[in-house]
Amino acid sequence: MSRTIRAGVVGFGLGGSIFHAPFLHAIDGFELAAILQPHGNTAAQAYPHVSIVRTMDELLAQPDLELIAISTPPSTHFELVQQALQANKHVVIDKPFVATSDQARQLIELARARNRLLSVYQNRRWDGDFLTLQQLIAGGELGRLVSLESRFERYHPGVRAKQWQEKNLPGNGLLHDWGSHLVDQALTLFGTPEAIFADVRYDRDVTDINDGFTILLFYPRMRMRMNVTLLARSRGPRFVLHGTLGSYVKYGLDPQEQAMKDGMTLTDPHWGEEPEANWGKLTTTQDGEAVVRRVPTLPGDYRKYYENIRDAILGFAPLTVKPEHGWRTIRLFEMALESSAQRCSVPCALLDQTP
Repeated sequence: MSRTIRAGVVGFGLGGSIFHAPFLHAIDGFELAAILQPHGNTAAQAYPHVSIVRTMDELLAQPDLELIAISTPPSTHFELVQQALQANKHVVIDKPFVATSDQARQLIELARARNRLLSVYQNRRWDGDFLTLQQLIAGGELGRLVSLESRFERYHPGVRAKQWQEKNLPGNGLLHDWGSHLVDQALTLFGTPEAIFADVRYDRDVTDINDGFTILLFYPRMRMRMNVTLLARSRGPRFVLHGTLGSYVKYGLDPQEQAMKDGMTLTDPHWGEEPEANWGKLTTTQDGEAVVRRVPTLPGDYRKYYENIRDAILGFAPLTVKPEHGWRTIRLFEMALESSAQRCSVPCALLDQTP
């Protein structure tokens, strides 16, 4: 590396401790220099040589910090990103970007004015199953694509432990939370749809937030469906892809998050690898008969996200997850809510008018 990028992390819950700090600590070219943890000592215990601060002002006063990674509840995102950009820092923000597309536009304009990098942490572009899906689509083995179904499902009928997740606050709810991953993957695969139809729901007996949805994206001669619920006692497949020449069905989630929770390090030689038992199945036709084979899941690698952030800051590569992509996702959520309220499809042409 031509130089080292000093980075700070805001928040040390699941996001900060699993998805940001370990990567900034381990990836060549970064130095994890500071962590903002308002309360508790878990950050100091995990990184005893890193400066631990309690407020955003203290963090921004740290000398030579170039990059701030923010992992806090969604309702705080706009103010914290704005504060970091005004201090001339590059910023990575957890999904969801912000609560509204107008807030996203304001931050994009501020980042441009300050000539600072701004990116949403869309790490699931580097899920092994998603990389495998991209490879299958690019290879053309399924012929013309007809439909793709993408699911995130859990079974949690009661109120979840993290109280902020259950509050009716800007940016809260599963549409903005899990939907950020599914929608970003859809737009990455296929670009702007012609229209959207959505059913955004409140499925649990007690809930103040939307906790389930179905979104249907209309593309020429193809449809993409996204399903999310907290009431799936029996989970469906992660992906179901149908084409004129075959089908691909994949169960289970990328193993990287669980690996981090279990203590696996990023230097493990088997990082991101999925057991063969979890590989998806590709069904095609040969001599009039169905032929089924397992498709090896490509290794996932969330390190690629931060490697690109590093290279973009240093001027070695274009930014992969652009802030305009975050605006596009949030704008699609607004269209989804409009569609659900009116029980009709909504045209998506405005998604091409990014800030």
